[in-house]
Amino acid sequence: MSPQQSADTTETAAPISNAQRITNLDTVRGIATLGILVMNSVSFGLPAPAYFNLSFAGSDNWLDWVVGIAGEIFIDQKTMALFSMLFGAGIVVFADRAEAKGRRPVGLSLWRNALLLVIGLIHSEIWVGDILVVYAVCSPALLLMRKRSARTLFVAGGVCFAISALALTITQLSIDPATDLGQYWADENVPMSDIVGVMFILGFGGRALGAMLIGVGLFRSEIIQGQRPAAYYRKMARIGFGIGLPLSILGVIIHSVNGWSGDVALIGAVPNVLATLPLALGYLAVIALWNQRPETRWHERIRAVGRMALTNYLTQTLLGLLVLDGLFEFGSLGRSQIFVFIVAVWVLQVAWSEPWLRHFRFGPFEWVWRVATYRRLQPIRR
Repeated sequence: MSPQQSADTTETAAPISNAQRITNLDTVRGIATLGILVMNSVSFGLPAPAYFNLSFAGSDNWLDWVVGIAGEIFIDQKTMALFSMLFGAGIVVFADRAEAKGRRPVGLSLWRNALLLVIGLIHSEIWVGDILVVYAVCSPALLLMRKRSARTLFVAGGVCFAISALALTITQLSIDPATDLGQYWADENVPMSDIVGVMFILGFGGRALGAMLIGVGLFRSEIIQGQRPAAYYRKMARIGFGIGLPLSILGVIIHSVNGWSGDVALIGAVPNVLATLPLALGYLAVIALWNQRPETRWHERIRAVGRMALTNYLTQTLLGLLVLDGLFEFGSLGRSQIFVFIVAVWVLQVAWSEPWLRHFRFGPFEWVWRVATYRRLQPIRR
């Protein structure tokens, strides 16, 4: 390698300076990383059907039901959608910056996400709820679409969500709930039928891809960066919550009045799927408004959580399995007790992320990913 090539590579691989960072992306990513733990912890500590069926396990008293219903209305799918939007925006940021520095953005991005696939596959061996594999698999589609108009990206993302809702409806009408739902809804020891399995993969992957495409559109529209006026975000929040909350509540009502029966297991989830996008956009607007306020230590700490999102996401799994499936007997805790664990992890991650980044340029897993991406050692200490 010539000295000039070495210099070019070093420049391209150099970490983003604080002046170059888009703080709203870090803030949204931090909130999404903390929020995604709420639903993931259900999988860490309770049998598989309890994730979708609140009556299956973990709802032993009124407080458990309050926690479970609140999670269903405000968190389920919504924070994952935020997380996915940020991943979509991150694809664009990485590719645009690589292109500006003279690198091949598509080739480097594909290599970077191939490494993410490896991380995700390792993670999925530890815990079945991994999302990184889905992100890595969807990344070529994002690279292909990243220069499309925001309108096209919004339409494509919306279609993905519509397909997910349609798949739920068609599958509900096509199955025998007593025999087909299995570990999805009724019995952790019975596999779901093939048609339910296909619906699950199509719905889960479709929503993730849809949110990522919308994230790219939001980046191209300079919405997710928090650069629009405050009045824009206030209106966005009103519309998002005004549409999303009634839909999300409707889904819980459908399940509740039917006694969490398998007869409405899938079709009762349709309102929540449709609520996901408007509520995620409502959260995005509120976060952008908060990010525009005068700087505080809380801003710095939440952004630090977002800058270490990969490390924090993976350590959530390690802590969840260690505590909820190790220290305590799996399935023995109620939802309100699991929420105590969630708050403890929030405190821990908010406490450690900002001090870590005062001394180091990247989180531990971010550093490993970066070294493998550029295939050369990167300085980690500040």
